[in-house]
Amino acid sequence: QVQLVESGGGLVQAGDALRLSCVASGRIFSRSAMGWFRQAPGKEREFVAAINWSGSATYYADSVKGRMTISRDNTKNTVYLQMTSLKPEDTAVYYCAADQTVGRPKQVPSYDYWGQGTHVTVSS
Repeated sequence: QVQLVESGGGLVQAGDALRLSCVASGRIFSRSAMGWFRQAPGKEREFVAAINWSGSATYYADSVKGRMTISRDNTKNTVYLQMTSLKPEDTAVYYCAADQTVGRPKQVPSYDYWGQGTHVTVSS
């Protein structure tokens, strides 16, 4: 069974940077899109970023565009989210997700597999 494990979260100050990692364990499918979602306290889970299976195309929520970069290393079965210029509004639990749907990665929380999340707290 596929497992996704996130890491890299923590407590930082506004303006700082963090890099989140997500390692896929178990059976790996070569053409899985990967996404990052987040859920802030009292809010619904929302889309952050996605990347297609080859890493040639990326997609971002307007709220993080220009500040966050998603990438992947298929030789390590790992996807990353580089976060810069962090704001208190970025505080949330960040989830890694994998999806086998063919075509453009989905920007809604309906992916096939999910990690358990990693906490990111940005203080002002």
